[in-house]
Amino acid sequence: MNRKSIMHQNILENYLNDLLNIQQFQDYCPNGLQIEGKTSIQMLVSGVTASQDLIQAALDLHADAIIVHHGYFWRGENACLRGIKYQRIATLIKHNINLYAYHLPLDAHAKLGNNTLLGQKLGITEEGRFGEYDIAAFGSFPEPINLQTLDGLLSSTLNRPPLIIGDPLKTIQRVAWCTGAAQSYFEAAIQQGVDAFITGEISEQNVHTARETGVAFVSAGHHATERYGIQALGEHITKKFSITHHFVDIDNPV
Repeated sequence: MNRKSIMHQNILENYLNDLLNIQQFQDYCPNGLQIEGKTSIQMLVSGVTASQDLIQAALDLHADAIIVHHGYFWRGENACLRGIKYQRIATLIKHNINLYAYHLPLDAHAKLGNNTLLGQKLGITEEGRFGEYDIAAFGSFPEPINLQTLDGLLSSTLNRPPLIIGDPLKTIQRVAWCTGAAQSYFEAAIQQGVDAFITGEISEQNVHTARETGVAFVSAGHHATERYGIQALGEHITKKFSITHHFVDIDNPV
């Protein structure tokens, strides 16, 4: 693919910060430009997590910038630059690559957000939001299905079999969902009057809650459920500014 336009790193950051309305979020990490690189950007790589594998893929593609959902500098983590944290950041600095990261703002966005896009991928009509910053969503399938059918739908859509707690023949239509590690929203989802809750991860207590309430719990994968927002954001940038973009999906079974 041929390179096209060039844009300044700060123009891209300011645009994304406004687009995703980052000032309204008290997040677990900083949103925006986390690692400063070269000022001119022609090639952008997007991915879910700023792992060493994603950085290497960006190097192979001669990227000037990387944009991710899961970046660095998480609340409560050790601030020292050692081990894999040092290796990742040192590689970015050595090769003068910008790293942009958007966490909760990307989960919540009404058009490009992880939850909006997952609902669309699964054919769910969104009816409302709940949870912190209205990140989680609830809605309905056009027609009732059973959990076994949902299992197949998720497996084919996400390329990963989900873990489902519930009777495979249970009929469901009204569902709630929240991508990533949103298992703590299960009880809030139940309060929306749903038949099932879909998220990325599961905790031990969720199994008992699902069994005792009759509301199915679906663990569809943290990485798998959060592919779509960052990919859509990268595609939006290339349409808006005519720079080249590659989405790189680093396999992650979790």
